[in-house]
Amino acid sequence: MTARVLPRSFYARPTVEVARSLLGQRLEFRGRGGRILEVEAYLPEGDEAAHAYRGRTERTEVLFGPPGHAYVFLAYGMHCCLNVVAEPEGVPGCVLIRAVEGVGDGPGKLTRALGITLEQNGWDLVSSPLRILHQPPPAHESITVTPRIGIRRSAQLPLRFVLET
Repeated sequence: MTARVLPRSFYARPTVEVARSLLGQRLEFRGRGGRILEVEAYLPEGDEAAHAYRGRTERTEVLFGPPGHAYVFLAYGMHCCLNVVAEPEGVPGCVLIRAVEGVGDGPGKLTRALGITLEQNGWDLVSSPLRILHQPPPAHESITVTPRIGIRRSAQLPLRFVLET
């Protein structure tokens, strides 16, 4: 049985629900990828670390668009980071993909390994070569919840989710 691409409805839910549900799913780009093992949620309201916190800008426009699109940005001027747009259209929630099994254990490492660049910003995860495939829920594994890492603002929020294998 071939895995199916996650539907738009998967992403059109509260950011934390999407974040937790992404764990164990398969991120794929041009035939390469692996299971998502670590994510961080960035909330649409009250989250000072979220790029959309200060409102809509040219950079954050993708976050306000339809759910199920990629938001790719450059961190520290050198590392591309892949986020998944969550929430209904107009509500700027997103989930940062931090680790993918067999690919990379950091957001910059995994995008570099998969060849994801700023060119993929705005791509539709439902219909493009950058996609997330449905996988059965992981068996005998648990999810650990911690504060996010590598940020200063709103760092204490328990919005980092790790699939323990």
